[in-house]
Amino acid sequence: MSEKVPYSNYRLTARLEIRNRPGMFAKVVAAISKAGAQVAGVDLVEVSGGRVVRDVTFDVSNEKHGYQITERLDKLSGIHVHSVSDPIFLMHLGGKIAIQNKVPITTRNRLSMLYTPGVGRVSLAIAKHPSAVYNLTIKSNSVAVVTDGSAVLGLGNLGPEAALPVMEGKAMLFKEFAGLDAWPICLATQDEDEIVQTVLKIAPVFGGINLEDISAPRCFRIEDKLKEQLDIPVMHDDQHGTAVVVVAALKNALKIVKKDIRSVRIVVNGLGAAGIACVRMMLAAGARHITGCNRSGAVLTGSFARLHRMRRDLYGMIHAQPADRKYDSLKNVLKGADVFIGLSSGNILKPQDLKRMRKNNIVFAMANPDPEVDPKVAFKYCKIFATGRSDLPNQINNALAFPGIFRGALDVRSKKINEAMKLAASNALAKLISPKELNPEYIIPGIFDKRVVKAVASAVAEAAARSGLATKRTLAKK
Repeated sequence: MSEKVPYSNYRLTARLEIRNRPGMFAKVVAAISKAGAQVAGVDLVEVSGGRVVRDVTFDVSNEKHGYQITERLDKLSGIHVHSVSDPIFLMHLGGKIAIQNKVPITTRNRLSMLYTPGVGRVSLAIAKHPSAVYNLTIKSNSVAVVTDGSAVLGLGNLGPEAALPVMEGKAMLFKEFAGLDAWPICLATQDEDEIVQTVLKIAPVFGGINLEDISAPRCFRIEDKLKEQLDIPVMHDDQHGTAVVVVAALKNALKIVKKDIRSVRIVVNGLGAAGIACVRMMLAAGARHITGCNRSGAVLTGSFARLHRMRRDLYGMIHAQPADRKYDSLKNVLKGADVFIGLSSGNILKPQDLKRMRKNNIVFAMANPDPEVDPKVAFKYCKIFATGRSDLPNQINNALAFPGIFRGALDVRSKKINEAMKLAASNALAKLISPKELNPEYIIPGIFDKRVVKAVASAVAEAAARSGLATKRTLAKK
């Protein structure tokens, strides 16, 4: 099946035995189309005697829809459904990652150097000079991708086993984009202290810790505790990776509409891990007028001075307010806003609601798979529109941030990932688009832009050095 076919989250391939007569395949296509699905590819498998075997790939709206279609095909005269497969599941068979040796074991002599007795000399050298572990083991290029499965994607608390395919995918992105060896660590506990203690115990193996899919507010406390006790970079990507990319895209969007981040009114909807991190980082970037909303309404308000002073504990600030207090609605606070940033759930706004905003408005509707407002119509009501989806312009994807951030931090053996390093990453991302290239449909680089990781890594490494966190002088190559 061609890679040029548009992506669908529900795509099935049915192997059909079809009577070899004119018009039979047309019956198949007609049945699929009539059922509301779309044929994405057809492959000829075998022709023998009076039958033809074809693999027909088609897109459906959900699993139930796919089952209904295959059942309908099997009832057609002269057609038999031999098997049905899901390409997404096929890609996951046996897992998506594997260990590969850097040095082949081809002779007894080589085995004795790579393992016992030769390896004993290396162990003694590290025992004598612990910092040698960075040069003589995988530690300098390795990241632990740690989760408890409590907030898997937007699917909820699915547990460690169900989180594993996502963590494998994260490890693939680290390797593909930054050349880092990442290891999925899915913990069978959701106790904060147990998670912290477990990570502390496995930390000697890794150069960095990427926390992933851990629910708020536990994710804040776990990250803070690990940062305090470890001398290697720790980052909860759901928070900070998202914030880095959002702020980069916002800076470029504001250039197009000729507005200043210090004067625009920003509304953020969804105050989980990512939403709070975005508010924090926008405050650090100079934003002065931010309103944060959740299901209760506008729960995060106040002067810039108050928000900036409380930015380390915005979650606590929100939940310290009286339970019986009534808050302004999202639609009301959108009136006169310049920027809407959605990190919540799909279709909570109607396109017409965006008319409440000021002229030349910016809308980042990042709920997945369905944005907060229907993209098909929302374009009419805003100057710049971005989502988290790959099938629309301006994809806000945290994969633009975390590979380069960890690459830069590990290149200089930084002890931490601090605010200055994240802001440097965001600035580097924004600057990759030149003023001549910048337009309403191109405010952030694409995920496959090979400049991204190098630019982000270099900026992060330099910021770590300026902050006094780098323990290795060599900076990432630009």
